[in-house]
Amino acid sequence: MSSYDKYQTPLATRYASQEMMSIFSARTRASTWRQLWVWLAEAEKELGLNIPDEAIEQMRQHVTVSDKAFDVAREYENKFRHDVMAHVHAYGEDAPAAAGHIHLGATSCYVTDNADLIFIQKALDLILPKLAKVIQNLKEFALKHKDTPTLGFTHYQPAQLITIGKRACQWIQELVMDLEDIETVRERLQFRGAQGTTGSQATFLELFEGNADKIVELNKILCQKAGFPSTYPISTQTYTRKVDLRVANAVCALGATAERITSDIRHLANLKEMEEPFEKSQIGSSAMAYKRNPMRSERIAALSRKLANLPVNFSNTFKAQWFERTLDDSAIRRMDIPEMFLLADSILLALDNVTNGLVVYPSVVRARIDQELPFMATESILMKLAQHGVSRQDAHEEIRVLSHQASAVVKQEGGKNDLLERIKKNEFFKPVWGEIDGLVDPALFIGNSPRIVEDYCNGEVAERLSRYQETLSKAETAQLSI
Repeated sequence: MSSYDKYQTPLATRYASQEMMSIFSARTRASTWRQLWVWLAEAEKELGLNIPDEAIEQMRQHVTVSDKAFDVAREYENKFRHDVMAHVHAYGEDAPAAAGHIHLGATSCYVTDNADLIFIQKALDLILPKLAKVIQNLKEFALKHKDTPTLGFTHYQPAQLITIGKRACQWIQELVMDLEDIETVRERLQFRGAQGTTGSQATFLELFEGNADKIVELNKILCQKAGFPSTYPISTQTYTRKVDLRVANAVCALGATAERITSDIRHLANLKEMEEPFEKSQIGSSAMAYKRNPMRSERIAALSRKLANLPVNFSNTFKAQWFERTLDDSAIRRMDIPEMFLLADSILLALDNVTNGLVVYPSVVRARIDQELPFMATESILMKLAQHGVSRQDAHEEIRVLSHQASAVVKQEGGKNDLLERIKKNEFFKPVWGEIDGLVDPALFIGNSPRIVEDYCNGEVAERLSRYQETLSKAETAQLSI
């Protein structure tokens, strides 16, 4: 059957990287199980169990699962209705000298859970530098535009001016929070190790003839081989699903951040102040040829919405576990863990592409400022009049009347804001006529924005990115194929 005749997730066919898809591929999963069985046999032999050298050597030679081995495992699973035992027997056919030693003392979760932890570790290591790259893109963008005035918006209504760089720093700060949270769960990730069927280590205690110290040593060896600092001190049949929830809370929060950022970009695109990259031959609409839709940002928003809502699945799976384990965690985790990381990966690839190519239209930005700045300048005009001995209350009333007249021109006639022209023609304001033009320089209304941008980007952000400097120096911007 052709791949076109069966459903395939768009995350794999359209959005995610090959590296992330490889981590969660069937071959990687089954081959990791075999690697875990090799490590277990090696450690058990090192600690005195009678496992022949030939058995371990054959296991090492057949760690990567072949297509034929998958077919054999599928036949066994049809018979046993147990995927792990199917692969135990398939491995035994590839390594016959090891057939009686594979999986010795272990429960299914020795391979399934430890493999999941390995995949989570690798996936976290893959997304962290990609997130750092997006932050670096925005850091460079923010510093470039640290002095570029733009309207602030509260309630999506014009508010006090900021700079384009200052707005980018809002996005950066939220992404840095995600970076910190994901780094934390990565650093705290531990291994399940060899704990037995209910976490009591009973089978291993029997194998080692009551020597509990050898179980401790066994798990130290396994952690060293797998690249983990230690095992979780308490296990049941599984590692606690609270771990999955903690990881999901950190990774999936990136979805909320990415949707928020791209919502801003999409609104700014509507205002024609900023756009995401738009290629020469790109088509915005099949019907309206003139359109330049922010499709990349819209894609990010859609994927982000899915990612941001995944933690509820992990929470429900965790809280639904009974006692030492129930199997209703299995099917949903097969979907949720890979999907979480494929989504995060897809979002970061697209965000890298967008944030590295943001286009600003300064003339449009300035035109919008000019529509609102006269109103914002009125407080300065009040102060100047007061310095000339004019009553503050009289000046306030004169400005109120003229402001409403100017507002009517904008709203009812579609004209431009002519408040300053009205003020310049009104004799009441004659004492400050010569100062008015100097009061509406946008740079006077951006507050401390440039310094805020410089201090934040060159300080905290630079420090957070320092650990990724080697990777970032070699990183290229993600190119989207669709």
